[in-house]
Amino acid sequence: MKVAALGDATLLAELGQRVDTALNTRALALAAALSKRRDVREAVAGYGSVVVHYDPEQVTYKGLSTAIQKMVHAKPPHAEPGRLHRIPVVYDGPDLQEVAAELKLSVEEIIRLHTEPIYRCFMIGFVPGWAYLGPLPEKLRLPRRRVPRTHVPAGSVAMAGAQTGVYPLPTPGGWHLLGRTSVKFFLPNSDPPTLLRTGDRVRFFAT
Repeated sequence: MKVAALGDATLLAELGQRVDTALNTRALALAAALSKRRDVREAVAGYGSVVVHYDPEQVTYKGLSTAIQKMVHAKPPHAEPGRLHRIPVVYDGPDLQEVAAELKLSVEEIIRLHTEPIYRCFMIGFVPGWAYLGPLPEKLRLPRRRVPRTHVPAGSVAMAGAQTGVYPLPTPGGWHLLGRTSVKFFLPNSDPPTLLRTGDRVRFFAT
């Protein structure tokens, strides 16, 4: 557990640095607990950390740091399970055959492994609506593409490293494209404007 200042009214509480569901659960619970404090303006969870924006007129950096340490070590906060989303996927991506060859697996096995887990939404970022989902099964893990694409269509279902995700908008991208979905992940007329929120769960199924 490390706490560091990010400015005169913001701090970072870091619980760990790995892509791990249990660690992310702790970060989400800590953020939820901190959000209930009157001296905290906003608490935003990441993979294994929480950025805390606080009111310097109500609490000092040292005082809040001490309070966070006590919260984490005395009684770890409890996190409510996120919503479960079932996402249909047509597995016909341009990288599917290449991924299968590189991993020495059949296309059918790639699809089976990708649809097997219930993924955690660790964080929203990169572009509006992009959700970092994981952890990916060990057998599917590959580094990013050596040469990123300059254009990836919206709805593309992709993976890289220990994570998977859906491109919500047409953007450049270096992840391996496995398929596509018609589900919209960026909802500009909604509040919040994203389908997924940090802590939500996702399960893909083939169509």
